[in-house]
Amino acid sequence: MSNKVTPRGAYPHTKRVGDFIFVSGTSSRRKDNSIAGVDIIDDMGTKYLNIETQTREVLKNINTNLLSEGASLDDVVDVTSFLVNINDFAGYNKVYSEFFKHETGPTRTTVAVHQLPHPDLVIEIKVTAYKKEK
Repeated sequence: MSNKVTPRGAYPHTKRVGDFIFVSGTSSRRKDNSIAGVDIIDDMGTKYLNIETQTREVLKNINTNLLSEGASLDDVVDVTSFLVNINDFAGYNKVYSEFFKHETGPTRTTVAVHQLPHPDLVIEIKVTAYKKEK
């Protein structure tokens, strides 16, 4: 049984082209369709959308997708991140630095977007990795 989340559309999680692996935009959605980083903070159902928790889960999901191609986050060469609120940049950047180092990590672009495919998502990340085919 796969650890991967089922895509919400007609696309693969990963696509290998020679030694390059392209990973589709990935969220913090879990296999059971719940979303990591959505905390209910009161009896009225008010939600706190936690950028740090979501970023961490996104990067773990990306690593799972890369593992299916015989690669890992260590093989990532380029990252594009989409934040619903650019004010979340500090929390996202803090967690990102747990996975990638400034001196040796991939190139990165981060942009703010109006919305993502689910209202509880505050971040989506897509990556390109480079891993020699065996």
